[in-house]
Amino acid sequence: MSTSIKHERTICVLLPNKDQLDITVGPKSTGQDVFNRVTELLGVKELHFFGLTVVRNEHIFLDMEEKLTKYFPKEWKSDSGKALQKRPLPLVLCLKVQYYIENGRLLERKSRHLYYSDVRERVLRSECRQQEEVYFQLAGYALQADLGDHPPAREYTEITPYFEPKDYFPPWIVAKRGVDYLLCHGPKVHQELWGLSTRDAILLFIRESCRLEDVPVLFYRLQKDKKEERGTALLGLTLRGMQVYQEVNNMRQLLYDFPWSNVGRLTFLGKKFEIQPDGLPSARKLVYYTGSSFRSRHLLLHLSSSHRLYLSLQPALKHLRQLEEKKRYRESYISDDLDLDPPGSESSPGLSRHSTSSSGIEADARQHSISTEMASMDEEDVLVDDPDEMFQLADLLEGVSVDCDRHSHSLDDVRLFPPTAPLGMTLPPDSSHSYTFGLPDISTNPKTPVDHSYYPLLHCQAKPSFYGRRSTNSLSLDMLGDEQFLEFIL
Repeated sequence: MSTSIKHERTICVLLPNKDQLDITVGPKSTGQDVFNRVTELLGVKELHFFGLTVVRNEHIFLDMEEKLTKYFPKEWKSDSGKALQKRPLPLVLCLKVQYYIENGRLLERKSRHLYYSDVRERVLRSECRQQEEVYFQLAGYALQADLGDHPPAREYTEITPYFEPKDYFPPWIVAKRGVDYLLCHGPKVHQELWGLSTRDAILLFIRESCRLEDVPVLFYRLQKDKKEERGTALLGLTLRGMQVYQEVNNMRQLLYDFPWSNVGRLTFLGKKFEIQPDGLPSARKLVYYTGSSFRSRHLLLHLSSSHRLYLSLQPALKHLRQLEEKKRYRESYISDDLDLDPPGSESSPGLSRHSTSSSGIEADARQHSISTEMASMDEEDVLVDDPDEMFQLADLLEGVSVDCDRHSHSLDDVRLFPPTAPLGMTLPPDSSHSYTFGLPDISTNPKTPVDHSYYPLLHCQAKPSFYGRRSTNSLSLDMLGDEQFLEFIL
């Protein structure tokens, strides 16, 4: 047996849909190598909003350029000779959503189903007890996406359960309402969505799940002081910014909500983590502890890549909103000229689905207006009338492509190319170990003055650490040492 084969290991990658992939890797393999293999095996062109995690009491997203031996040092060292044959399980990584979004049209078709599976699991763990009606509507969308149209009543001589409530409702709702109640009212919500396509049901599920504050967010537990055994502070990372919670009696209480525009500086010094709100004196900064420099480095990497993604997505989201507004205007113009529901005629199935009287749960008007808008879409309506509109989007956002044939230019075909510095990873050694965040490029705005000031952090003989270079046109961070400042300046 050759040395290279002897040192090969099997990585088990757990997917959001509960499937798993077994991937053979070597001692020099990186997270990016595994990630590339996952996309190849799944037949997915892109997984830009996903990352690979390793479990260390919590899910830690890998630095994709680091070797896997960094995350499994003991396992890799012990897995040799006879020890390798005795190991019962392979090394485990998880494919999880790393960046949550509201508009599912930003996702490529195949990756959207994985995203939907991830969000569904988060909804089942959600604890927003004041928004019970949202869970019922989400259960309806999930049933429509998974099973299609509700079976006609005439096919059954008696009521027959066709789903398990625990698969569509959080445990606290099952305990509060009971299985019989959910089996009675769940199908009624499902029936109201008759005719809604699987695609639109998934899009609505993704959008409406964002109404639950604990779903489109990733939490990191922090300590308020070094002596605290189990941290009671939680840092919630969303696409729009950061949130700080205090945990009291196992319940999260929101203390601070910082959009990216309100965050001035994030600083890590070993285990110490400081948040400096923009425009406030340094005395008002928030100080927490991460527990280890390992967590500090990976938390900063996740924060910085989330901020960069937020900036880069704005042109695409703006363009999608413009297309949707144009479509709504066109539909309203047509409805003014045509009587779509003459007096005396029966209402269509597409209109009957918007009734909420039978669900037993009161849903608000905004949520049902979205359901009305999307549920009535025909396949033809989803397509963009002018194919050139889709290619204008590519001009707005560097790294965006349109992967579609010339006969069907759908909003679903908006995709992100792998950026110059892929999210969730550092740059290769030959690119000066830095990555630049997507603030407006000076080349497109030559009148903007550039401040080439630097913010030195520490002068020491050991390896230097992160330092922030701030100007009006770019923001860069250099990854260097462990026990010094790691700083992210917005």
